Amino acid sequence: MKLSVLPFLFILLVLLSAVSTSKADNGYFDFSPRAKNAYENVMHLRFDDANGVMTEMRTAEPDNLMVYYIENLEESLSVFISESKTGYDNLSFNLKNRIKAIEKGDKQSPYFLFARAQMRLLHALNSLKFSSKLGMLGALDEVSTAYGELETNTKKFPDFMPDKMSLGALHALVGAVPDNYRGMFKFVSGMNGTIAQGQSELESVINYAKSNDFVFEQETLVIYAFLILQLNNDNDHAWAVVNSGKLNPKDNPLACFAMANVAMRTGRNDKAIEFLQNRPTGKDFFSMPYLDFMLGSAKLYRGDPDAKMFLQRFLDNFKGRDNIKTAHQRLAWLSLLYGDVIGYTAQMEKCKTTGRAEGGNDKNALKEGKSAVVPDGTLLAGRLLFDGGYYMKAEEIMMQKKENQFSAPEQKLEWSYRLGRILQMLKRYSEAIGYYDKTIKDGHDSRTYFPCNAALQLGLIYETLNNKAKAREFYTYCLSLNPDDHADALHTKAKSGLGRVKGK
Repeated sequence: MKLSVLPFLFILLVLLSAVSTSKADNGYFDFSPRAKNAYENVMHLRFDDANGVMTEMRTAEPDNLMVYYIENLEESLSVFISESKTGYDNLSFNLKNRIKAIEKGDKQSPYFLFARAQMRLLHALNSLKFSSKLGMLGALDEVSTAYGELETNTKKFPDFMPDKMSLGALHALVGAVPDNYRGMFKFVSGMNGTIAQGQSELESVINYAKSNDFVFEQETLVIYAFLILQLNNDNDHAWAVVNSGKLNPKDNPLACFAMANVAMRTGRNDKAIEFLQNRPTGKDFFSMPYLDFMLGSAKLYRGDPDAKMFLQRFLDNFKGRDNIKTAHQRLAWLSLLYGDVIGYTAQMEKCKTTGRAEGGNDKNALKEGKSAVVPDGTLLAGRLLFDGGYYMKAEEIMMQKKENQFSAPEQKLEWSYRLGRILQMLKRYSEAIGYYDKTIKDGHDSRTYFPCNAALQLGLIYETLNNKAKAREFYTYCLSLNPDDHADALHTKAKSGLGRVKGK
């Protein structure tokens, strides 16, 4: 679950407060023209330009405390993107001083608690990358504190839309916590909420923004899109939201990240490649090597040989630790697609010695590297084409081999599972159901994720066909399975599905 929701968490926590114009003796919050300019530059990753404007603010508006928040947003983004441990340590130190400065401001402003809460949330996000397992409790404590501040603020200012934006996202995330962790999570954090509650709150903010000048309209749309994509499995709706014209991927690397991410997750791989190839680059923007990782991955799904150039460029320029193993794994897959088994083996050896295995994809890359089993070329090609949304071509590739041509039971299981996935996306539901039923029957003792996801997808198909009873049956069955990989993510989606069809 951790990796699958990371893009959602990233966009969720890249939020900035607007400001009130009420003043206090020791400082006020005002989204002045300079503050807005600095904010927009930060959100476009134009950090040098933002720093220049903030220097002006400190001279011309010395009591406007918004400068501390914008400064913290910039540093938080730079640490998250670069994965700099030194940067994280500096951020942790600077955060304390910035919160002290914020606390001198106007406590009667609705932005007082909101600003503090947002700063804590940003720090908690970075803490998830850099802290030990024991340190994760500290990150949870920060989120809990921020949640409490937002709840207090919304009671004082019930019509304050920035609160609804942040709490809506948090309520949805809390609602997605798997049942086996929910009791402990609520006990430790004091947080509560449901997916439906969060979605409703975000929708109210979006409706408000349609007829009001709401500074966070774009951020809210992206948060909402990731929520309905990740938790409601509504691909077309998510795409429509981010493709509404409010985001410009050609002048904003973060907008490019969001739109390309949704495009890749909704079978619009060619569109993602278009966004990523035309993204803004150069010395005016803070470097974001992850966009090269995304472009290399998208080109791999399409089978483009120049995927190697972008994945290698990511490895050459990125100084962090996450996605290193995954990049080598994808370079290995590219080699295998073109029949280079030696190249595949060399890259998989690097999976074992570089990067770290904290996220789900990196863990899977390390697992494949240690297994020393070369994937079947047909299954790999079908999988990659499916991931890119090239469903008809994927079916053509997969049908080149029959089940009895695979020797390993796990490969036979993967064959039926992947055909089910392809046929489902082609809306040939009756055929897909047959392959999924076979996957579940043949894989009842398997520790792979294939039977568990087959059950989840059957639930989604039957929900689409308005057969609520069968949907509940397979969502429930999905929750009863505990594969070695992806269990939390699959269970989260099954739980969300049960919430949609419960009582219907």
